[in-house]
Amino acid sequence: MYFHPNEKLALFIDGSNLFATAKALNFDIDYKRLRGFFAEKGLLLRANYYTALLEDQEYSPLRPLVDWLDYNGYTLVTKPTKEFTDSRGEKKIKGNMDMELAIDMMGMADHVDHMVLFSGDGDFRRLVEAVQRKGVRVTVVSSTKTSPPMIADELRRQADNFIELSSMNDEFGRPSNGGQNQGGHHAYNTDTE
Repeated sequence: MYFHPNEKLALFIDGSNLFATAKALNFDIDYKRLRGFFAEKGLLLRANYYTALLEDQEYSPLRPLVDWLDYNGYTLVTKPTKEFTDSRGEKKIKGNMDMELAIDMMGMADHVDHMVLFSGDGDFRRLVEAVQRKGVRVTVVSSTKTSPPMIADELRRQADNFIELSSMNDEFGRPSNGGQNQGGHHAYNTDTE
């Protein structure tokens, strides 16, 4: 693939973007295998997962995933969502984590050789360019197989490498459960060892 065994790696996972991509592909991510896969590719220094959480809910469907990741080698970066009423009087929820992800990527740029960004958001193109100027290689994981494609063309062009998520089932996908997502929780594994 595109990795050197002696390079220092960091993963930056845009949780909501990866969730939407995996859901569109009907791809169940096994986060234990995902972390293991990249740990075998080089010296994995950090695996950051970014997500906004609903603050006032007693139970969030994201909570089991967030708790599992937190106990199994991922650094969780979360913030509460904000609820607001739009101009039509409809309630909306806002929870963008782009700024936190960007700050962390820039902060890690002097300490790693290769960053893997799990997002297709075109807003990250300039961020990728900025860390590349610091000598860091950037691989983007997303998908062109969805309709429309989940990766913005400008982000794919800027990245040093692109990994098609749908082609990674053997590396870190979960066995199919007949199209049914267990308990409404998509794209995570809670096995512990």
